[in-house]
Amino acid sequence: MPSNTSLRRLLASASLIAACMSGVPALAQTSNETADKRLAPVTVTATRVEENLQDVPVSISTLSGEKLDTLKASGADVRFLSARVPSVVAESSFGRAFPRFYIRGIGNTDFDLNASQPVSLVYDDVPYESPILKGFPVFDLERIEVLRGPQGTLFGRNTPGGIIKFDSRKPQDEFEAFVRASYGTYNTRDVEGAINLPLAEDVLSVRLSGLYQERDPYVDNALTGESDRYEGFKEVAGRAQVLFTPKGSDFEALLNLHARSNDGDARLFRANIIDRGNRGIGSGFDRETVFYDADNFLRQDTSGATLRLDKSLTDAIKATYVFGFETAEIESRGDIDGGFGASFLGAGNFGPGFIPFASETSGAVDDLDQTTHEIRFVYDDGGRLRGQAGVFLFDEKVDIVSRSFNSLAPGRPQTTVARRSLDTESTGIFVSLGYDVSDRLEVSGGVRWTEDEKEFTTATVRSIGDEQISWDVSATYAVSDALKTYARVAKGFRGPTIQQRFGQPSQAGSELVLSYEAGVKSELFDRRLRANGSVYFYEIDGQQLTIVGGLTNDVSLFNADTSEGYGFEADLEAAPTERLLLTAGLSYNNTEFKDALILAPGCGARCTVLDPAVVVTTPIGPVTRYNISGNAFPNAPEWIANVTARYAVPVTGGEVYGYTDWAFKGETNFFLYESAEFGQDGYWEGGLKAGYKSDRDYDVSIFVRNITDEEVLEGAIDFNNLTGFVNEPRTFGVQLLWNF
Repeated sequence: MPSNTSLRRLLASASLIAACMSGVPALAQTSNETADKRLAPVTVTATRVEENLQDVPVSISTLSGEKLDTLKASGADVRFLSARVPSVVAESSFGRAFPRFYIRGIGNTDFDLNASQPVSLVYDDVPYESPILKGFPVFDLERIEVLRGPQGTLFGRNTPGGIIKFDSRKPQDEFEAFVRASYGTYNTRDVEGAINLPLAEDVLSVRLSGLYQERDPYVDNALTGESDRYEGFKEVAGRAQVLFTPKGSDFEALLNLHARSNDGDARLFRANIIDRGNRGIGSGFDRETVFYDADNFLRQDTSGATLRLDKSLTDAIKATYVFGFETAEIESRGDIDGGFGASFLGAGNFGPGFIPFASETSGAVDDLDQTTHEIRFVYDDGGRLRGQAGVFLFDEKVDIVSRSFNSLAPGRPQTTVARRSLDTESTGIFVSLGYDVSDRLEVSGGVRWTEDEKEFTTATVRSIGDEQISWDVSATYAVSDALKTYARVAKGFRGPTIQQRFGQPSQAGSELVLSYEAGVKSELFDRRLRANGSVYFYEIDGQQLTIVGGLTNDVSLFNADTSEGYGFEADLEAAPTERLLLTAGLSYNNTEFKDALILAPGCGARCTVLDPAVVVTTPIGPVTRYNISGNAFPNAPEWIANVTARYAVPVTGGEVYGYTDWAFKGETNFFLYESAEFGQDGYWEGGLKAGYKSDRDYDVSIFVRNITDEEVLEGAIDFNNLTGFVNEPRTFGVQLLWNF
C-alpha cells in the first residue's frame, strides 16, 4: 500500500486536477464556433478493440499525422520519442539500434544483448521483446500509442512500466500513394513512401511502404588523420501488406512482411568530455573530433512476418488469431574507452585526457528467432456486458557472442570471447470483462496467468522460471458528456532474468508492480479543447536492477526489496481558432529505492560518488560499495514537458504555415549511484518547420531540428575515464510531401 506521505500527495494532486476540470463543463456549450474548428476524435486500440481515447481508463498519449512526421524529420530514429510524450524517456548506448525505453521512471539501463526490458513495444499486434527488435524504423504509421502503467492483462509479460504501441497504416479499398523526401545537413537524405493498390474491389488490397535514410559521416579521427570518418548511417526498411476479405463472409486475413537493414557507426564514446566534479559536457568536448585507436561500426538486419486472421463467429463473438515471426542479426564494435593508448605507455601515448587502459569490445547476435501465437475471442452484443479471452504463446531463441580486443597490439587481436544462448518460452491465458452499471458508470477488470521458462547455456546449462497472476480493475464515471473520471488498480510483472558477459552468470528473480491510478478525460468548449490528466502511485517488489559498467565494465543483476514511484501526467490539445493548433504535455515522476541498505559498486573512473560508502568483506578482501537507498531510478528525470504550436494563414491555392515543437527533459542521473559527474542538468530542445501546403495535395517546407544547438550528455561510460555520449547536432533541411 502507498505510504502515508505518498498517499497524501497523490490525493492532493488528484483533487487539484479534478477541481480544475470539473468547473469547466458548464462553459463547453458557450462556443458558437463552427464544427471545422473542432478537434477530431482519436481512436485507439489500447484494449485490443477500437475505442475513443476518452473512453479508455488508462493514461494514454498518441502521436500521429503532422506531429509524428515533424518529430522524426532529418533521419531521426525511434529515440525521437524521448521527452516528446509525458513520462517517456528513450536512450541507447548502441546508437540507432537497441533503444531502451522508460515510462514513469521504470526501465533498464542494461546494455547486454539479451537484456530484459520492463517497457514492451508492440508493433502491429506483435510484442517485440528483444531490444534488437525494438528499434524497427517508424514509417507509414497510423499512430503511436503510449500506454502508461502495468498492462499485464491484455498484453502480458514484461509490461510493468507500460507499452509503446505502433500501428501501421493498413491496406484499404481505395487507391492511395504518398512520398515524403527531405534533404538536410551532413548530406542527410530521408525518403518515405507508400502505395495502396485495391486489386479486386472489396476483396484484395495491397499496401507497399518503405523508408530510406542516409547521412554522410562528419566526425574526424584526429589520431589517424581521417576526415569525416564517423556518425554516418544508412537505413533501409520496407513493409508489404496484403489484405484479403472474401465476399459473402465475415473473414479477413492480413499478411504483413517487413525487413530492415541498418549499417553505420556504433555510438561514439568520447573520452573525458566530462569535467571532474561537474555534470554535463565539459571543456574537452569537440562534436566533430574523436581520437580513436579501435574499430567502430554497427551492422544490423531484421525481418519478419505477421499474419492476422479475423472471423465473426456470431453477431456477438469475433475470433482473432495473430502469428508473428521475427529474426535478427547484429554486430556492434566500438572504442569503449573513447580515446587512444593507455597511461602506462607514458606521457604523450594516451588521450585525450587520462586513459588508464585501452578497451575495445564487440557484441553480436548471430541469430535471434522470436515466434508468437495468439488467439483471442471478443464478445460484444451491444448490451451491458463485453469481454475478451485468449491464449498467448511466446518462444525466443538467441545466440550471443561478446569479444574484447587488444587495441595496443598490432592488428588488434581478439583477447577474450564469451558465447551464450538463451531460450525463452512463455504461456499466457487471459480474460477481461467490462460492464455498464448505468449510463454513466462502467466497471471492468481482467486477469492473466503467465508462465515464463528460460534456459541459459554457456559452458553449462541453467534453467529458471516462474508463474504469476497479473490483474487489473477499473471504473469509469461520466460526470457529463464532456468530462469522464476513472480509477484503476493494476498488477504487472517481469519474469526472472539470467545473463553473463565476461564474468560469472548472474540472475534476478521476478519483478512485481502494483499500481494505483486515477484520472480525468475531458473535451470542452465545443470540442476545441481536449484535456486529460492522471495521478499515480506504484510500488515495486523485487525490482530488477543492473550494475552497468562500474569497476569491471560488466553487467550484474540483483533484486531490490522495495521501490516506489508517484507523479502525474497531463495531455492537452487545443484549437482556439481555425488557424491555430496547440498541444502540450507535462509529467512529474518521483522514484525512489526504499530499502534501508542497498549496495552497488561505484565508478571505475575518477568520479565523485555522493552516496555513503560501505566497506564489505568478500573472499578477495574488503571492497567499497555505496548505499543507493533513497536514490532516484537511473534515466528517470522528475520533470518532462513538451509543447507544439501550428499556425496557418490561408493563401490562394492553399495555406502558409509555421510549426514549432519543444521538449524539456529534467535533471537526469545515469547510474544507480549518484555522482557529481555522471548526469545531465535539465534542458529544452526544439524544432521549427515552415512551409506551404497546397490544395493540390503537396506540402513543401523547410525545417530545423535542435534549433538552439544544445550540446548535452545522453549517457556515460563509468569504468575507465569520464567518457560520455551526446545528443544529435543541429540540422536543417528542406522537405517535400506529396499525396497522390
